[in-house]
Amino acid sequence: MNWDRIEGQWKQVTGKAQEQWGKLTDDDLDVVAGRRDQLAGKIQERYGVAKDDAEKQITAWERSATDDWFDKPRTKV
Repeated sequence: MNWDRIEGQWKQVTGKAQEQWGKLTDDDLDVVAGRRDQLAGKIQERYGVAKDDAEKQITAWERSATDDWFDKPRTKV
């Protein structure tokens, strides 16, 4: 998965982010707004991990992203 897609559709993936990092609040995720560096900072802050560890977690999470994380365009019937 491409981070640009995650960033562009951040509202659709915040639930998945909260599943992964349960200590992140809705306010944290609003502040992050899809910015990878902000997400890493919030993970560091909430979990007390080093920046490298936060980045590794984000990379693994990004790789696990699938198309079903995102809203699919609706087709007219």
